[in-house]
Amino acid sequence: MLVVLHHLLLKNKHMPIFENMFASLFGVVVCRRFQSTPYGDVVIGGLFPLHYSPIILTWICVYYLFMHVCVDFNIHIYFSRALRWMQTMTFAINEINQRSDLLPQLKLGFHIRDSCNDISVSQRAALLLVNGQPEIVIIGDAASGLSMALLRSLGSFHIPLVSYFASCSCLSNQRDFPTFMRTMPSDTFQIRALAQLVRYFGWTWVGVIGMESDYARFAIQLFLQESVQYGVCAAYTHVYPIVLSQQALDDESEMNYILRAIRRQNITGLQWIASEAWSTAKSLWEEFGDLLTGTLGFAIRRADVIPGLKQHLTSLRPSSIHKSAFLAEFWEETFNCRLNGSVNSHSHMGDNYLDRLPCKGTEDLNDVYSAYSDVTQLRVSYNVYKAVYLVAHALQDMSNCIVGQGPLPNGTCADPKNVKPWQVRLIRANFSSLGEKVNFDQNGDPIAYYDLMNWQRMPDGSLHLVKVGFYDDASSAGRSLVINDSCLSEWLNFASQASRSVCSDSCPPGSRIARRKGEPICCFDCVPCAEGEVSNMTDSLECSRCSEETWPNKGRDLCIPKTIEFLSYNELMGIVLCVVSVLGACISLSILAIFFTYKHTPLVRANNMELSFLLLVFLAVCFLVGLLFIGEPSDWLCRIRYPAFGISFALCISCLLAKTVVVLMAFRSTLPGSNVMKWFGPNQQRASVLLGTAVQVIICVIWLLTSPPHVNNNTDYSATIIIECVTGSEVGFWCVLGYIGILACMCFLMAFLARKLPDNFNEAKFITFSMLIFFAVWITFIPVYVSTAGKYTVAVHIFAILASAFGLLFCIFAPKCYMSVCPSIFSPTFIRSTSHLVGVMLRTQGIAVSFKNRERLEMLHCSKLKHFNISAKQHQQCNFRNQRFSSQK
Repeated sequence: MLVVLHHLLLKNKHMPIFENMFASLFGVVVCRRFQSTPYGDVVIGGLFPLHYSPIILTWICVYYLFMHVCVDFNIHIYFSRALRWMQTMTFAINEINQRSDLLPQLKLGFHIRDSCNDISVSQRAALLLVNGQPEIVIIGDAASGLSMALLRSLGSFHIPLVSYFASCSCLSNQRDFPTFMRTMPSDTFQIRALAQLVRYFGWTWVGVIGMESDYARFAIQLFLQESVQYGVCAAYTHVYPIVLSQQALDDESEMNYILRAIRRQNITGLQWIASEAWSTAKSLWEEFGDLLTGTLGFAIRRADVIPGLKQHLTSLRPSSIHKSAFLAEFWEETFNCRLNGSVNSHSHMGDNYLDRLPCKGTEDLNDVYSAYSDVTQLRVSYNVYKAVYLVAHALQDMSNCIVGQGPLPNGTCADPKNVKPWQVRLIRANFSSLGEKVNFDQNGDPIAYYDLMNWQRMPDGSLHLVKVGFYDDASSAGRSLVINDSCLSEWLNFASQASRSVCSDSCPPGSRIARRKGEPICCFDCVPCAEGEVSNMTDSLECSRCSEETWPNKGRDLCIPKTIEFLSYNELMGIVLCVVSVLGACISLSILAIFFTYKHTPLVRANNMELSFLLLVFLAVCFLVGLLFIGEPSDWLCRIRYPAFGISFALCISCLLAKTVVVLMAFRSTLPGSNVMKWFGPNQQRASVLLGTAVQVIICVIWLLTSPPHVNNNTDYSATIIIECVTGSEVGFWCVLGYIGILACMCFLMAFLARKLPDNFNEAKFITFSMLIFFAVWITFIPVYVSTAGKYTVAVHIFAILASAFGLLFCIFAPKCYMSVCPSIFSPTFIRSTSHLVGVMLRTQGIAVSFKNRERLEMLHCSKLKHFNISAKQHQQCNFRNQRFSSQK
């Protein structure tokens, strides 16, 4: 559906260009009649368009580059509504003259002329009004173009002009038009009301049409500027050329022309929004009711009733009106007769006035319908009524003026009975009329109030104009437009299939509008909100970013709390790592128990029993340190986990380094009586372990004192808040890890130097292999640790701890544990070859032996292995060696 705004300005008041053309072509003026009351202390002038033009062009056909003009000099178009306006003015003046509370000391008179809705005629009529004893105020004219021309002509006279129908916003310029006031709201307010109306129904794709004139183009431009604030844009704007015909040249006839053109094009389904110019034009319904059903439009505020006006209008009698050209012409046109003694000398619509029959004198206006006597839509008439009262209240304020406090220079007051026109302009009266407060702003414009009318079809096909809301500019912002949806129910049902008028569908919450380059603002694409942003409104121009603690939901229309993430004992990965850590500690302690059980065996004693026990304990601690990395981090836990990790591994590698150095030195010192091993005794071994660990302890203490690890809520990731332990000092962390690497390198170097030890003693090979696994794990750990995030970083750290600990445990202790629990593997060849092992063991215990005394070593070895389950032959060989050794002794 397309909303069509037949915008503002279909009134003939907007045609100064064509009117000037008419005057220049023909130069004939026939609208010279007037009506006046000579009596009154103050005379008020009036200008009303009782005729549309002094000369009417019956047809103007505009083809591309030329114009055809057909002229009939005998046609005058009479406007009976304007006669009602004129009669309303006279009624109001008579009503004021009869009141005792308003201007009791003054009597008002009037002097009314026909402006013919023509600039030249209107200017001549105005000059006649101010000639001689000028009227203090002129009420008129109806058209904005005519009012502007009059203000420029009368500017030197300083005569106030109060218009009842001129709505051009340009007239609000007090610098150009300081003597202008009006009771008709400015088009600025109507434009604002129209823009809010289309926004209320969500119509953002509208067409705007009007009749060709500068005034209409100006008003359309204002509407486009106002509506763009509400996201409304024009699908098209079009102005139709003005076509003058023999029919009444008014707003309704202009709409007739437009509607006929639309019907010829077979265009249906349009939602019309009418300006106040034709929003109550019932005459359009009979022919175009099918096109106009559901029309919405703003109308000037209507007076429900002006008491006594209906009787005043219908009280005309032939005996009393034949001397008034205005009234006589209306009577004769209404009843198609000729009054005796009538001052009217011409007819309309081309018929011969003299051929009419005389009026019978029994004609009654109550028996016929006429726009003159129709008081159901008192809108412009009400404006005329208020204009008269505006002047009256201004004069009343003058009468109440206190000398010394007046508005004139030096606080003087004007004399109401000898008031000058420029003195009236100084007072802007605010008053009440028929229960309504009439107020004016600083520009002389009344506070706007419009009735919102809806064209509804009755069951019998007739038109029912229903007031469905109003626009009150005096209301607070956002509450100016009030619509009663219940009154629109029938129309909404009718228009249910055509209730949308948009270029692009609305963008739902979770997306934003992206303008299309080179297209109107209401033509756009919907773009989903970017990551981390939401929009909770339809047609949002921008998406708002969620806070650091929240994240968009799936629809991106609501910020929800982020998921808290850390490596928990309740998730599978945490459970697996916890089980593996405990299992590693249990295995370490189990091996420790086995070694303790077989602590008197040469195998255990030859492997430096004390360092082996310490190494197994520290390996168990390394396994358990992994548990400190599981669970929700806290400051104290962060301050414990990293130092515990560094110190435990420093203890393990220090023990392993001490074992490697002792074995290497023991095999290097082969000469009897060598004192090298005294520097690698048990005390020195313990001291080396403590020294190697002390350096790590110092590093950790400095780290904790300067910039300790602490817990941090990391909100840099999308939908997750990662609770993590940050190192506090990256230097401290890498120093701890680097020192462990230094110890491992030293251990690896010592093991590499011991590679040529006898094949039967291969612990150096196992230490070398364990160090290779250690290096492989931690070298791989560094890039993986840096590239992962959240709980996976912690999992990688735990995996590296467990993998390196298991590497040390199995590579070093698995073979020894197997030999301890499976003694049947010891053969005589093995017993003889393990003399090297026994010698190493003895040297580590501080006993100097000579490897040349083979028999003694073998005897000693046999005695140490007597509790093993060896064969009888092996036992016999040991006994033989013992007896031979005893006999030699």
